[in-house]
Amino acid sequence: MTLDFTGRVAIVTGAGGGLGRAHALALAARGARVLVNDLGGTSAGTGGSPTAAQAVVDQIVAAGGQALANGASVTDPAAVAAMVAQAMAAWGRVDILVNNAGILRDKSFAKMSLDDFRAVLDVHLMGAVHCTQAVWPIMTVQKRGRIVMTTSSSGLYGNFGQANYGAAKMALVGLMQTLAIEGAKHDIRVNCLAPTAATRMTEGLMSPDTLAALQPEAVVPAMLWLASDDAPTRAIACAGAGTFEAAHITLTHGLHLGNAPDTPERLAAAWSEVSDRTGEQVPASGAAQGSNEVGQAMAARR
Repeated sequence: MTLDFTGRVAIVTGAGGGLGRAHALALAARGARVLVNDLGGTSAGTGGSPTAAQAVVDQIVAAGGQALANGASVTDPAAVAAMVAQAMAAWGRVDILVNNAGILRDKSFAKMSLDDFRAVLDVHLMGAVHCTQAVWPIMTVQKRGRIVMTTSSSGLYGNFGQANYGAAKMALVGLMQTLAIEGAKHDIRVNCLAPTAATRMTEGLMSPDTLAALQPEAVVPAMLWLASDDAPTRAIACAGAGTFEAAHITLTHGLHLGNAPDTPERLAAAWSEVSDRTGEQVPASGAAQGSNEVGQAMAARR
């Protein structure tokens, strides 16, 4: 099976460098027409320049592909709407959205300002919301769409000094879960990619040897799979250094303890059994938790 994107139109945010650039180049190399979005600011989200996005476009065009540059901030809904309109005016459709734009403002939670917390949420979470909401009606009419959210192990599992980043990245998983359910009837498939890659956002965080092993290009195969015609939906694909994993949010079978005065003490005593992962499930929707709980409660009454 060859993943071919001929005739598809993709928007990749934060594509002026690092992972986004690698994503844009790979999609174009496989036939997609690509709108390369990048504010051109610093890794902290300050400043802006159109040169980063245009350089990627120039590289795609030089290789025989089709691409457009866009310098919108994903935090600006009007600018995002104009970006999507730019793609529609040029190519008449949008098949793929890769929400990759991001910034870092790392500090321990005790030292982190609320402004820095909000800024990271605005770019990662609300930026993805703005872009996704702008393409959603188009994909609904087309009866086809592929959306990739960029999550992170910092959101899935935590990382010191990244409370803002981790909160935003885990929020994208929640967004993906619901949008995948809502988009299913229109063949809009929504997935998350948790990359480990050496970019300017990771400079100073890893050793030189580790950084050398974590080239952004090694993550790209996972993005291509999640954006392809045969992509899954509601998947969390993890990728780095040529290794690929899948992450899952699971629910244990649990234990019915009722609601008696001593239930807190019995829960403390039984916590190892409650958290036993034997027979755990990956729920199809949030309703699974309530169904499991009510089911066990009803069974206890019989």
